[in-house]
Amino acid sequence: MEPVQTTVSLRHTLAALAYRAARALENAPPDFAAFGLGNAPKTPASILAHMGDLMDWALSLVRGQQKWQNSEPLPWDQEVARFFAALKALDDGLAETPVDSKTANRLFQGPMADALTHTGQIAMLRRLAGCPVKGENYFIADIQVGSVGLDQPSPRKAF
Repeated sequence: MEPVQTTVSLRHTLAALAYRAARALENAPPDFAAFGLGNAPKTPASILAHMGDLMDWALSLVRGQQKWQNSEPLPWDQEVARFFAALKALDDGLAETPVDSKTANRLFQGPMADALTHTGQIAMLRRLAGCPVKGENYFIADIQVGSVGLDQPSPRKAF
């Protein structure tokens, strides 16, 4: 696959991540950020901080300057904003610097797949916290390359 097409596929993955994450994060009650079960739980705020770190790491990989950080969670609204800002920075970085297929595959199998998994964890925690996310048909969702912000289109078919 050509670098440009590979990069478009990665950017579509980021748009899908943004869409799904927006659904999992929107309208969360104020106390949801600290929700946890069991001993030493991973809270939604700590999971979201990790997701932002994953996007920062992915951007450093695109730039050829691998760097990892472990961020302490910010207040919920700030952490949500940080995650979507990191998504945008990564999307912009990929738009400016197409990557080869080996790098694209590694970006997908590492930080992007990890962030998609964590989005599912946050959605599951919403259900356990008593504030579930409405289901929808993601196959027909209006997901567009470059649309990586919190403000996402309305669901086409919610369940």
